[in-house]
Amino acid sequence: MGHLARLQLVGRITYYVGWIALLCGTLVHLGIGRTIFTAISLTKRNLFEAAVVCFVICIASELRALASPEGATSGVLKKPVAA
Repeated sequence: MGHLARLQLVGRITYYVGWIALLCGTLVHLGIGRTIFTAISLTKRNLFEAAVVCFVICIASELRALASPEGATSGVLKKPVAA
């Protein structure tokens, strides 16, 4: 697995984990399953902070993958043309 593929995989995983954390925070806010989250010591603030951190990691890894010099090429090496 290449460097860019790993960065994009990390970006994808943290993106979905961030959405899951936001959904869990919404459930706690609405009072659905509040006892489950308080039993494992997760508050609304902790879930929100986890979601924000996941989205920041996602953005950083995607931007780094786009800014990578390897990202400029499509994976196909161009042969020099003889004049």
